[in-house]
Order: sequence, then structure tokens, then C-alpha cells
Amino acid sequence: MAQLRDVINQEGHDDKPYHFGINLGYNKSHFNFTHHPMFLQSDTIMDVESINSTGINLAWLVNLRMSNHFDLRVHPLDLTFSEKAFLYAENYSTDSLIEKKVQSITLSFPVQIKFSSDRIDNFKVYTIAGGKFDYDLASNAGARKAEDLIKLRPYDFSVELGLGCNIYFPYFVLSPEIKLSSGIVNLHSRDPSLRYSNVIDKINSKMITFSLTVE
Repeated sequence: MAQLRDVINQEGHDDKPYHFGINLGYNKSHFNFTHHPMFLQSDTIMDVESINSTGINLAWLVNLRMSNHFDLRVHPLDLTFSEKAFLYAENYSTDSLIEKKVQSITLSFPVQIKFSSDRIDNFKVYTIAGGKFDYDLASNAGARKAEDLIKLRPYDFSVELGLGCNIYFPYFVLSPEIKLSSGIVNLHSRDPSLRYSNVIDKINSKMITFSLTVE
């Protein structure tokens, strides 16, 4: 801690035209959804809720310097492992609540603009804004035996906002960060013949991520 106060670490780090990092994160995600009019007509499904679930992120960061306060950040490799779930209450079921899980292994390509404050000793804060394209490698949209499934499309696009800080150590820069992602694409591949799917109309993804980046 004395080094962080009295010695300027990584003095030329922010002047580099580009640098790389490894990002490890923990996420909480859920689905925002709307009911289909068929839900009001159903005498089987009495209630539907989306459950918050947890997962992890692993990404490779490339940071391109644009000016003293602005950087362009891309992630050529970004994997997100998550699990979302719906909770159903059925009228004629022996179980009071039925949980339907949707597991995802998502390959993402985020592009972000980073705005940084002035550096004070070995510390500065920053904000990020951008978007990302997602492809779910575990999508079940093409599943044939889908009687008990909720089919989701593999493609998504999200907008992102975040806040973080850079802490400069002698041999690396550590960046804790919190980020919110909101999907704008309807993921639901609705099938009227599926009882757990036909009561739902649109589904959008939501995620909050806490991460550490080592540069």
C-alpha cells in the first residue's frame, strides 16, 4: 500500500497505443418477458416467473488508445457461462412449482468506448458504454423433442454500461468493474404447441457482471 501512495507504477502504461488484458467475471442474469394473450386463456399454467441465476465470464481484452481520456475496447474472445430459469405454477400438477432451466454457453463480441478520469497517483476511475453481439453455442431453437422446453434463438444484441477503476501495481494494472447488459432482441422462438412456451410472448436477456481485469 505504501508503494501505491509514494511510487508511480506503470508510468507509461496509458500512453501505449494498445495493450492487452485477461478478464474474469461473475454474473447474475435473468430473462425479462411478456405474457402472451394465450396465458389468460390457459387453465393449466397459472403463473410464470423468471429466476435470477449465476454464471462466470472469461474474456481476452484488447485496449486501443484514442486520446488521453478515451479508449476503444474490444474482446476478440469472450465466453459467458450462465443459467437462467423460469418458474411455473401449474393447476393440475402434483408439484406446486416447476422449474425450467435454460443453460447457455455464449460467445460474445463486445465493442466499448472507455472514458477515463485523470490519473491520481496509482488510481483512476472510468466508465464504459457500448454494445455486444452474442451467439449461444447451446441454443435449443432447433431441438425436435421439445415438449418441455422453451426454445430460444441463438443470436442476441445487447447494449452495455459500466463503471470501474484502474489500480496500478509495479508489474500489472488491476481493474475491478461492474457492468450492466440489456438485450434488445426477442430471443423467444415461440411454438404454440409447447405448453411452457405458448404462454410467453417476448423474452429479453438482462445481466449484471462483476469482473476483474489484469492488464
